[in-house]
Amino acid sequence: MSTGPVGRRAQRLRRHWDREATGYDRAFMAAERRMFPDVRRRLCGLARGRTLEVALGTGLNLEHYPAEVLSGSFTGVEWSPGMLDVARQRAARLGHPVDLRLGDAQALDLTDSCMDTVVCTFSLCAVADDRAALSEMVRVLRPGGLLLLADHVASSSWPLRALQGLADLVSVPAVGEHFSRRPMRWVTERGLVVERHERTRAGVIEWVAATVPR
Repeated sequence: MSTGPVGRRAQRLRRHWDREATGYDRAFMAAERRMFPDVRRRLCGLARGRTLEVALGTGLNLEHYPAEVLSGSFTGVEWSPGMLDVARQRAARLGHPVDLRLGDAQALDLTDSCMDTVVCTFSLCAVADDRAALSEMVRVLRPGGLLLLADHVASSSWPLRALQGLADLVSVPAVGEHFSRRPMRWVTERGLVVERHERTRAGVIEWVAATVPR
């Protein structure tokens, strides 16, 4: 990791997420029950074959994957050691023999075209370079592989979108959290084939299933 200003900021943000790890589930799930109660189950249920989850956090998705995915070849990558510890404890409780490891979404330590499915939920908003992370996800997917994304995004309502822009002025410098992104634009720009797409809650919650062209 760099020792310059960017490196120091990354270290500060990592410490922030490490501190948040033990209370994250309780705080996040309260909001999730109100805003998007069924997104994880529906999205993760589409996973197939060799599956990678990027920025898996505390492992909230683990209970929603098909049994054959978790009993096959499943890898989870997380940048925060604190979050990863919680995810490993969850996997052990659920009895899932999965490979959960430290890693950076922006530079995945995986070979090209090695995955059938890549999943990232409610995490790209906190990745410094979301486009680099998305490029890495597609790089490790085989041709015809499935990309599954869900996040809070820039609203389809302009007054709410303006508020999100104001929130970014505080949240991005403080904790690296972005409210005005829209990964779906990148998916279409890169020519991925959109198989399923939903946008709800004034356009703030969006999920997409898209395949890499063969």
